[in-house]
Amino acid sequence: MLTKKVALGLSRNILTLNCDSILGCVIAARRFSENNFDILSDEKKNRKQLVILGTGWGSYSVLKNINKLKYDVIVVSPRNHFLFTPLLCSTTVGTLEFRSIIEPVRGVHFRNAQDFHLSSALSIDTKRKVVHCQSEIHPKKEYDIQYDKLVIGVGAVSNTFGIPGVTEHAFFLKELVDARNIRDRIISNFELATQPESSENDKDRLLHVVIVGGGPTGVEFGAELYDFLTEDVSRHFPVLQHKVKVTLIEGNKILGSFDKRLREYAEKKITKRKQFEILQAFVAEVNEENVILSDGTVIPCGLVVWSTGLSPRTFTKQLPFEKDKFGHIITDNKLRVQGISDESIFALGDCADIDVMPLPATAQVAERQGRWLAKYLNGQTEKEFEFSNMGMLAYVGGYTALSDFKPKALKFTGFHSWLLWRSAYLTRLGNWKLRLQVPVDWTKTFIFGRDISRF
Repeated sequence: MLTKKVALGLSRNILTLNCDSILGCVIAARRFSENNFDILSDEKKNRKQLVILGTGWGSYSVLKNINKLKYDVIVVSPRNHFLFTPLLCSTTVGTLEFRSIIEPVRGVHFRNAQDFHLSSALSIDTKRKVVHCQSEIHPKKEYDIQYDKLVIGVGAVSNTFGIPGVTEHAFFLKELVDARNIRDRIISNFELATQPESSENDKDRLLHVVIVGGGPTGVEFGAELYDFLTEDVSRHFPVLQHKVKVTLIEGNKILGSFDKRLREYAEKKITKRKQFEILQAFVAEVNEENVILSDGTVIPCGLVVWSTGLSPRTFTKQLPFEKDKFGHIITDNKLRVQGISDESIFALGDCADIDVMPLPATAQVAERQGRWLAKYLNGQTEKEFEFSNMGMLAYVGGYTALSDFKPKALKFTGFHSWLLWRSAYLTRLGNWKLRLQVPVDWTKTFIFGRDISRF
């Protein structure tokens, strides 16, 4: 009996101790969570809200390099991916597949899923520090986003120079959807040219491609067409191969930003090709079935690709900031928008230009600006932005390219330059998934040819 009482007493004491221990643990855990909540709340209070407009080279570079412990980052863009534009021309004829040159923006890992907005910015209220947005999925939905810091990197659109018919009938080459539309038109024209109803004149027109603009994009698209013609058209459409014609229209010299010797090499290469022509002229009008030049010459064609420079977006035009004669937002050497005294708005890339240091509208410039701006916002530098051109590359077809770097010894052409062109772009792709996908696409194309499916 005594043993039972002792045992009962011990069990009660243990139970009491356990209860006290559990209660103590609960209280300690609550205090710990409250303290951590206070710390997190303090961190949240200390973090500023950074809103980034756009997902191009400049904006995406800021997003990848910004310190997310210092900022709550919100991105607003009508597209939810980053596009590796130097390889865009390769997708127009199937050398590369579309998804091989895009990175999902959400792969950067936002703090909250709702920190990315598939929307377009409509206006900015600098007094209230608010960006007014419109949903890309439901255009009737409009809303405001508050910011402490704002980065404008919305890029630019192709410049039509007000020429009639360009918007309605020409194809641009700025976005992935443009490349897909061009690819669809090329394949459709070949298929239509094989049908019994197509006359010889119809075939000549359908298979005549006009490229307007002799910059890197126009020349590289022509190069991809040349490879498609020599490697795939001869296999799939042998009876039509001799009817294909490509005319590159340029008002001045092609590849005007390149070294003279390299430019002459490219001209020589292109003009040697039997079905290719470089025409120094100006376009006056674009119609559904032809292009009219300023001297009245009519060029029948089945596809017009327009690549003649850049123009500001409607959003950029209506912003209440100082702009240059080309419509770029003017910034200082720290990419701060002029006229904004509290250093809350920055602009970079093709939509902006530095007042005392005008720079070319290239991916290289925008990407370097984005990296620098992230460092500046992170508090890692106080120096002004400086740019040193690392060089330019351009593919001219037939496994040959141009390399234009600062030392004269590094200005070279041909097959070795093509190897450098591919290697350089491969290393610049943003993640290992794309670095694996692109070589696989190149290998498939080399062995099996390009996919000419229409879908």
